[in-house]
Amino acid sequence: MAYGYANRVTALLEAIPNVSEGRRREVVDRLAAAAAGTTGLTLLDRCSDPDHDRSVFTLAGAAPDLVAALLALYEVAVAEIDLGRQRGVHPRVGAVDVVPFVPLGGAPMAAAVAAARALGEEVAARFGIPVYLYEEAATRPERRRLPDLRRGGFEGFAAKIAASGWEPDFGPRRVHPTAGVSVIGARWFLIAFNAVLDTADPAIAREVARAVRESSGGLPAVRAIGVPLASRGLAQVSMNLLDYRRTSLADALAAVEAEAARRGARVVDTEVVGLVPEAAVCGALGADRVLERRLEAAGSGARPQRLEQPPR
Repeated sequence: MAYGYANRVTALLEAIPNVSEGRRREVVDRLAAAAAGTTGLTLLDRCSDPDHDRSVFTLAGAAPDLVAALLALYEVAVAEIDLGRQRGVHPRVGAVDVVPFVPLGGAPMAAAVAAARALGEEVAARFGIPVYLYEEAATRPERRRLPDLRRGGFEGFAAKIAASGWEPDFGPRRVHPTAGVSVIGARWFLIAFNAVLDTADPAIAREVARAVRESSGGLPAVRAIGVPLASRGLAQVSMNLLDYRRTSLADALAAVEAEAARRGARVVDTEVVGLVPEAAVCGALGADRVLERRLEAAGSGARPQRLEQPPR
């Protein structure tokens, strides 16, 4: 397999595959084992959610090792996951729904872009899955944003892929019947941050999400959706913080608390999905301890981790 990494093969990258399976522990274990079985990389984190029916894995290593590990993960996912039967609350278009590559340390973004394109080409050739490139790897400006690519979900992609301008970057112009399509790209890190409300009404969570996300005039560099958590009888505001320097964890939490309070609800739990840059948490704690107090009051499951470098 020729990756075309040139002199970037030794660049240290992170890959965060999001897989549409979070309920069958044995399948998630096989996915993790497949990825972790590749020499030269480290499985840093794994987390699963039954309501989202989704698992997120965090891998780090050199580009060729990451691509090999991800192909092993795809092989298990394609064999085990049928999107026609999968029913999580999280938007998805693929069994391996999205795979971002993130440069670590002094690695250039070009190395992450090259890895994304190499993986996309091989996934399409090996599994017959249409692949769309996004963010820094995107080949068209209208395909940069993940929400735009995922709009309509797996169920709506058969019509989308046939529409003008929606041919995939790699692979056939038809949706894989069980594995859907896959979105692969390169980006700087983001923080996946969720706040659980003391209400079972998902409409309240959706209203809060609409109020805090950037696209509705809310916080800069924040994406948010509101979803029900049937297993807990509660609702959740699920957020992506695209740049903690523009909107910090503390500011995001404060905004959700305020918007929830206006609707007679409060935050009872919080969580960070995957890893989070040390500066995003320690900087806030060193400033005034506001985030620490709020997370403790909400019974946070957030786990500050030291790994990724600040965005450039």
